[in-house]
Amino acid sequence: QVRLVESGGGLVQAGGSLRLSCAASGRTFSGKTMGWFRQRPGKEREFVAAIGWSGSSTTYADSVKGRFTISRDDAKNTLYLQMNSLKPEDTAVYYCAGANTALLFRAADRYDYWGQGTQVTVSS
Repeated sequence: QVRLVESGGGLVQAGGSLRLSCAASGRTFSGKTMGWFRQRPGKEREFVAAIGWSGSSTTYADSVKGRFTISRDDAKNTLYLQMNSLKPEDTAVYYCAGANTALLFRAADRYDYWGQGTQVTVSS
């Protein structure tokens, strides 16, 4: 089993930046696809970004492309999400997730492990 713990959320003004981290413990997440999802107030959970096992393959939701960057450090068992040029509509609880696969997926039901989430609030 893999346990995921997110950190780095907080309150930031529009145009600002935050970096989220997701620390994995238990079984290593090496070789697994990892992703970030978010749930905005009153909305369904949605895909944000995913990264393949090698770190060279990534995919992003159109709404964050060019502003957010996903990365991983397997030596530290940590996943990151660098968020720049934040907008009020980025306000959400952000979750990291891991999948027992090397394939890149956007669908939440393809992911096997989930963190508890971290709140990001962007003020206008």
